Amino acid sequence: MTTNEQIVTGERADIVDFLTKHRYFLRHTADGLSDEQANTRSTVSALTIGGLIKHVAEVERSWADFARAGGGQEVPEEIEYTPERIAQWENQFRLAEGETLAGVLAEYEKVAAATDELVRTLDLDTTYELPAAPWQPPGVFWTVRRVFLHITAETAQHAGHADIIRETIDGQKTMG
Repeated sequence: MTTNEQIVTGERADIVDFLTKHRYFLRHTADGLSDEQANTRSTVSALTIGGLIKHVAEVERSWADFARAGGGQEVPEEIEYTPERIAQWENQFRLAEGETLAGVLAEYEKVAAATDELVRTLDLDTTYELPAAPWQPPGVFWTVRRVFLHITAETAQHAGHADIIRETIDGQKTMG
């Protein structure tokens, strides 16, 4: 433990522990994979293990920023699905040109450390209104606590996706 870290107990320790466990499951799916394997689409979906790790890191960063500062950009009612926008969306779920599995794992570690620090220090009862979006009504508020629980749920869900992808690549399983 560094001198800047404080000892966390109770609910905060539980949140960090839960996040750590599910991050481990996600990262474990990449153990021993080459960049090519980490970028393999082994199911009918466009998901890859490297892309899922990259996506989860970006989602965690985005929600952690929300927990830190609240609010955010409004999502436009209608999105124009240009070829560039579609490519940008698809690149979230794969390693793009010049990206490596080691690089996305290192970035994920940085994001995780920053989020864990927020769990240790932010007021979990602070409430922010979610940004306007076509998929939810206005006036929905989440506590910082709920944001961290959502990050955990997102990580766990995608760890399951990654586990299926890994099993189809070489039979390796995260659990069981």
